[in-house]
Amino acid sequence: MIHFFSHHVAVNESEHVCTSIRYQMKKLALLATLLLSLSSANAQTAYIKEIEKFRSDQESDLKKDDGWLTVAGLFWLKDGSNTVGAGQAFDIRLTDNFKQGKFGEIDFHNGAATLKVENGVEAQSDGKKISTIELVSDEKGKPTKIQTGSQTFYLIKREDRFGIRLKDNNSDARRTFKGLHWYPIDESYKVAARFEAFGSPQEVKVPNVLGGNFKMKSPGILKFSLNKKEYSLQPVVEDDDKLFIIFSDASNLTDTYTGGRFLYADKPVNGQVVLDFNQALNPPCAFTYFATCPLPPSQNDLLVAVEAGEKRYDH
Repeated sequence: MIHFFSHHVAVNESEHVCTSIRYQMKKLALLATLLLSLSSANAQTAYIKEIEKFRSDQESDLKKDDGWLTVAGLFWLKDGSNTVGAGQAFDIRLTDNFKQGKFGEIDFHNGAATLKVENGVEAQSDGKKISTIELVSDEKGKPTKIQTGSQTFYLIKREDRFGIRLKDNNSDARRTFKGLHWYPIDESYKVAARFEAFGSPQEVKVPNVLGGNFKMKSPGILKFSLNKKEYSLQPVVEDDDKLFIIFSDASNLTDTYTGGRFLYADKPVNGQVVLDFNQALNPPCAFTYFATCPLPPSQNDLLVAVEAGEKRYDH
């Protein structure tokens, strides 16, 4: 009887140990699930904060002293004398914030532009007072900027044309700006694309709002899946750091800017590129009639509504 009792006690102890182990394993599994959920939640929160900062930075850039909200005019130069001043009588029309009538004249011949400022008019370039100055266009990097009061203008070149872009940091658009509109952040619109490189960058013609085409370089094709369907986009290169994608989609008919949107992405790593449509942006033309935006090439028309990123700006 003693022997049987001892065996019975041993069995009970063994079962108790097994039960305890199973309980501890369940606790560990529950803890692991909890930690995984917390990790996932933290990652999601970090991603949301990243996108929120990106969007806040976009709005801050727009509101800067020289942001797109300050663009107040674009005037194409004719050969010979181009008058500058406030009012309809001038070829290049400053805003009403300039109170002195005539500002000066720009003499333009074969791409060379020289500004002569009227006597008694205050004008500066690079912090120095000027009376006569040659204008360097933006095609050569940093253009010569002319400042008078709240206004700044400079020479630009687009295809074969030269023009004067005018900015006014006291513009109506800047003073009445009420903020941007965005789709809710949706991480499913952050996708991995397969990059198929060309043997060497190819020149592509990208249409623009001027009715012409910009000649740009494309390094390859991006192929990706969105909502279980396959799509492709052709990026171009503006600088050495980013891919630049000009695209249109079905949402342009309802919620987003009709002229398409912009998306920037890092260069490929091991043949992969991350496309985050939560960072899709309106082009400058959404904020001013005086921008010279590229338009989406036909190969970048996505036959799906990309309900992510920036919506139309109500102005």
